[in-house]
Amino acid sequence: MASFMRADTRKILITGIVIFGTGILAAVLTNTVFGGIGRQGPHTNSGWLALMLAMGSLPTGLLTLLLGLAKLKADHER
Repeated sequence: MASFMRADTRKILITGIVIFGTGILAAVLTNTVFGGIGRQGPHTNSGWLALMLAMGSLPTGLLTLLLGLAKLKADHER
């Protein structure tokens, strides 16, 4: 699998995994460590910051991962 992967594809996949993982970690911390989310939002300032980080990095990371997977498929077909 790694023999046909180009260097730029590897970088995109790693970047997508890091960004998406950061979003997952921020979402989990918002719900557990930072007091959870109530009807009107998170209970602490740290919860709000983690929620905003999750809301930004989850879609960005997912799209970056999809781009990397599409490039991986194209590299495999070459």
